[in-house]
Amino acid sequence: MYRDHNNSELNISSLNKKVTLSGWVQKIRDKGFIIWVDLRDRYGITQLVFDSERTSKEIMEQARELGREFVIQVEGQVLERESKNKNISTGDIEVLVEKLSVLNESETPPFTIEDKTDGGEDLRMKYRYLDIRRNPVKNKLIFRSKVSMAVRNYLSQQDFVEVETPYLIKSTPEGARDFVVPSRMNAGQFYALPQSPQTFKQLLMVGGLDKYFQIVKCFRDEDLRADRQPEFTQIDCEMTFVEQEDILNTFEGLTRHLLKEINGIDVKEFPRMTYDEAMKTYGNDKPDIRFGMKFGELNAAAQHKEFKVFNEAELIVGIAVPGAASYSRKEIDKLIDWVKRPQVGAKGMVYVKYNVDGSLKSSVDKFYDEADLKTWAEQTDAHPGDLICILSGDAHTTRGQLSALRMELGNRLGLRKPHEFAPLWVIDFPLLEWDEETQRYHAMHHPFTSPKAGQIELLDKDPGAVKANAYDLVLNGNEIGGGSIRIHDQKTQALMFDYLGFTKEEAEAQFGFLMKAFTFGAPPHGGIAFGLDRLVAILGGQESIRDFIAFPKNNSGRDIMIDAPAPIDEEQLKELDLKLRH
Repeated sequence: MYRDHNNSELNISSLNKKVTLSGWVQKIRDKGFIIWVDLRDRYGITQLVFDSERTSKEIMEQARELGREFVIQVEGQVLERESKNKNISTGDIEVLVEKLSVLNESETPPFTIEDKTDGGEDLRMKYRYLDIRRNPVKNKLIFRSKVSMAVRNYLSQQDFVEVETPYLIKSTPEGARDFVVPSRMNAGQFYALPQSPQTFKQLLMVGGLDKYFQIVKCFRDEDLRADRQPEFTQIDCEMTFVEQEDILNTFEGLTRHLLKEINGIDVKEFPRMTYDEAMKTYGNDKPDIRFGMKFGELNAAAQHKEFKVFNEAELIVGIAVPGAASYSRKEIDKLIDWVKRPQVGAKGMVYVKYNVDGSLKSSVDKFYDEADLKTWAEQTDAHPGDLICILSGDAHTTRGQLSALRMELGNRLGLRKPHEFAPLWVIDFPLLEWDEETQRYHAMHHPFTSPKAGQIELLDKDPGAVKANAYDLVLNGNEIGGGSIRIHDQKTQALMFDYLGFTKEEAEAQFGFLMKAFTFGAPPHGGIAFGLDRLVAILGGQESIRDFIAFPKNNSGRDIMIDAPAPIDEEQLKELDLKLRH
């Protein structure tokens, strides 16, 4: 037996017990006649003591040979500590070591295994197995496990059945790029790794399974950032004989359950907002509603004077930043520089200070009088003490730029509190979106999303006006889940493929199996998929997903620990009938 207790279990009630412990050497303090060693495992730390008066000379010599991260086993007696440590659960006791075994030595780690480490991100990713020993990372992985278990428990209680779907599937042209896998047995042909189990879960509904879920790996070959990885995990769900309201109610229930179970928070309100309203009011389709700064459109109030920038703009829109009228000119200039960065792309920013005495002072006083500025304040719901920030230009681009500014100011002003939670359903998305590059419409979600009732006739007249039976669940300004009611009849699905530019031959080659299944009594069905990585991070009070993944990739999509992706040898290439380009 390597241990009979873990390193968080012993306390004052354990006095005089003989115990066996194992773990890693966290810290050594050698005073010559007495040595203290902090022994660490997943659960906590126990202080070991080696005392020249009570410990054999042989064991004292062994203790002096120990180094950080050595793996050891000890046997000894639990004693009360003279100098207690109230910061750890074992802080009232220590173990007088009577027997010491070194199970494995360790090289000196490349960074300190402490909560606050001296290791940079790249170094810690290279030695990720050491980074996991640190409490901040270890606890995030344990937290993720807790969330996954809570999801499984809730869905199982709601009669969902967990089903595994294939990882080696067929490549499809819609959506992001696929990762492809060459087939040795079928030379010149390829599998793709799934971006989603979408068609399989629909086929499970055709199969009569009624309620399906899966916590599943998905893969997308796309550019990366802090909240995106080439492989990610979804909570994938589908239900039969449901309308949108059934889906929303079921997964409000899941979200309430998680917030209560994981964070101890009761959330009563799940407001709903249309896509159009979200874009007009917040400039994006996943608004953070924990704070205000709603958009105020100013075209009618600002395009009657000689200010050319506004007169030529498709949209003039502003937000009122609470308490920011006190900003100095230098601080405002820094804000203007921020919106002019390439990542945001604004050409400039007009501002109005609504001073606490009620006076208004702007950067465009040459063109507008105080009555104009008062109207702007009303349109942006500004109050004395606020700063009004105004952007203008192309409508779509300007909304996105102001949205970025709003979120940045929310962070700077401490309005995006990580342990406050504000869920929101965004509904009534467009069914299709126009792509300038290909000069055709693409499905905003995917080709299997049904149009809202009575709108399919609009496809001929005004395709961009058709609304989808689709919905996203947003939490704290992040989309955590999205889904739709699906098309379930062959004729409508064929019509949708036609509008998306598929020829009949292409539709048959890509999705013939699904179209055929729809001819055998496919029931009405719909579902949703949650991004587990992002959901766990937000529940954990963060927005970056990387530390909640055991072995993440870096921003270039590389695993620098195992050095992947990597070349394969010529023999493997020959077996796969592949040649490398030089």
